[in-house]
Amino acid sequence: MARGINKVILVGNLGNDPDMKYTQGGMAICTLSVATTSVRKDRDGNSQERTEWHRVKLFGKLGEIAGEYLRKGRQVYIEGSIRYDKFTGQDGQERYITEIVADEMQMLGGGEGGGRGGNFGGGAGGDRPSRPAPRQDSPARREAPPAKSNDFGDDFADDDIPF
Repeated sequence: MARGINKVILVGNLGNDPDMKYTQGGMAICTLSVATTSVRKDRDGNSQERTEWHRVKLFGKLGEIAGEYLRKGRQVYIEGSIRYDKFTGQDGQERYITEIVADEMQMLGGGEGGGRGGNFGGGAGGDRPSRPAPRQDSPARREAPPAKSNDFGDDFADDDIPF
């Protein structure tokens, strides 16, 4: 039995260009600021928008790809897990930070450089191979062959199906 599930899925827009840093060992760390907006109606029927900002971290090859291709305003799909950290600031006060550590990223929408996005996976250290995006120019699926007539006879009606 699983001990728990920590899964986050975001679809939003980048609030600024990616912030790239590298560890001493050369691993890429890309930080994104992703905005998600939801709309709901209040008691009077007026639409109310609420925008949430999410700090997203991408590591390794996934971080390099994000740093190279993502730009402010670009729509992105992120899958990962939520992480809470605590640290002591310069003033001695304890501070808390919430981050999404991404292990999947899909570029959506047009953005700069064309209308096709890419599906990238990798996570920390880039230990998983990237999954290519589904081809958008692939031929349509074959249609299923026509259904054969049933051999149930006239004594079987749709009303006899229990669901």
